[in-house]
Amino acid sequence: MDEVTGAQLIAEALKSQNVEYMFGIVGVPIIEVAMAAQAAGIKYVGMRNEQAACYAASAIGYLTGRFVSCCPAPPVSQADSREITQAVRLLRAAQRPLIIIGKGAAYARAEKEVRELVEVTGIPFLPTPMGKGVLPDDHPNCVAAARSRALLQADVIVLLGARLNWILHFGFPPRFSPHVKIIQVDLCAEELSNNVRAASALLGDIGAVVRQLLETVRSWRFPSDSQWWLTLKEKMTANAQISKSLALRSTLPMNYYTAFHHISELLPKDCIIVSEGANTMDIGRTMLLNYLPRHRLDAGTFGTMGVGPGFAIAAGVLEQTQKSAQRVVCIEGDSAFGFSGMEVETMCRYKLPVIIIVINNNGIYSGVDPKTWKEMEKMGDMTTIAPPVTLLPEARYEQVMSAFGGRGYLVRTVEELRSALQESLNNTQMPSLLNVLIDPASDRKQQEFPWLTRANL
Repeated sequence: MDEVTGAQLIAEALKSQNVEYMFGIVGVPIIEVAMAAQAAGIKYVGMRNEQAACYAASAIGYLTGRFVSCCPAPPVSQADSREITQAVRLLRAAQRPLIIIGKGAAYARAEKEVRELVEVTGIPFLPTPMGKGVLPDDHPNCVAAARSRALLQADVIVLLGARLNWILHFGFPPRFSPHVKIIQVDLCAEELSNNVRAASALLGDIGAVVRQLLETVRSWRFPSDSQWWLTLKEKMTANAQISKSLALRSTLPMNYYTAFHHISELLPKDCIIVSEGANTMDIGRTMLLNYLPRHRLDAGTFGTMGVGPGFAIAAGVLEQTQKSAQRVVCIEGDSAFGFSGMEVETMCRYKLPVIIIVINNNGIYSGVDPKTWKEMEKMGDMTTIAPPVTLLPEARYEQVMSAFGGRGYLVRTVEELRSALQESLNNTQMPSLLNVLIDPASDRKQQEFPWLTRANL
C-alpha cells in the first residue's frame, strides 16, 4: 500500500470541502501541495504575486457563492417581528425614502426579493459599487445619477447589506441628513448600528427579511408623483446633461467621460466589469452600467489598489471553465495597473478571456504631458522636482501585454478606441490590453461634496 503524503492529505481535505480552484505561488515545499491538488481535480492557477492570488481567491468565492467551510450551511434566519413592524411604520411615514442596495444583497443572492420590494413599494434605490446589478442600473427606480442629492435629503433609508463605511461617507452629515432614520438589514450583528444608530435593526438573511417586509408593506406604495421623486428626477436629468456634454467633446487628448462613453456603447450587457483606480473607478461606476448581479468587482470595502488583475483572473478562469460567451473587462487607472500589472503574464499563460483597459492620464489623479516632463528634467534632480502624483508620461503599458503574447493597443483617438475594443471583444482566445491616453488634466465633473478622505492639496 502506497504511503499517503502530507501534500495529498491537504489536497484531499480541500477537495472534500468542495474547493474547485486554487490560486497561489509555489516554492519548496509547497510545489507538492499544488501538484497534489491538481491530481485531486482542483484547478491550480499560478500567479505572480501573493496579493493578487488572494484577491483572485476572494473573487472566485463571491462569483460562485461557494466558500470553504467544514460546517453545514447555517439556517436561514429572520428578523424579530417587532423590528419588522417598526421598520414598516417608519417607511409609511417617510417623505423621502431611499433603499440602498449593498454588496451583502449580492452575496445573499437576494435579487428576486429586492426587485419585488422596490417595485411593490415604488421607493427609489441607490446601489453601492458592488451592489450594482442586483437590480439593473437602468431600472426606472435607480437614482444613482442623483447619488449625492439622494443621500443628503433622504429622511428614511433602508440599508440592504450595505455598511456605513467610507463608500457611504459613514452615514454622517453633511453627506446625510442629521435626522435621517436608518432601517438596517444585515446578517452580521456587529454591523448593526455601526457609525449611525439604526432606528430599526433587522438581523437576518437579506432575502428572508425582505420577504418579511413585503408581507407587511404590500398594501402601501410610495407615490410616484411625490415631490421627492420630482427632486431626484430633476437632479438626474441635470447631471446626465453635464456628463453627456463632457462625453461628446471632440478635443484630443480625450477626457474620462469621452473614453467611458464609447467604451459603454460597445460593452456587452452581460460582461463582468472589474475596475480600480481613483477617477477611473469613480467615473466608471456611473458610466459603465451593470445589468446582472455579481458582474462588478472593484476596490470595494477597503478601497485597496491592486485588486483588478487578480479579480479579472478569477472571473476569466470561471468563464473559461463554464465555456460561456461572457467577457471580462478590467478597467484600470494607470497607477492602479502598476500594483499588479505583471499578472498579464498569468492571463496570457492560461489564455484567459480578459480585456484590460488602462485609462492613462500619466499620473495619480493627474499627471503632466511629455513636453512638460522634458522641461522638468532639464531643471535638475527629478526626485525633488517631479510632483509626487506624476508618472512617466505616455508609458507604453500595452507593450507589457504584447511581451507575453497577448494583444496590445495604443489608443489616442475615439476611432482607435472603438476599433481596438471591438477587435478585443471579438477575440476570445487571447487577452488584450488597451492603453488609452487621455488628457493628464482631465478630472471629474464638479461634485456636490468631496470624499471625506480627500486631502486638501
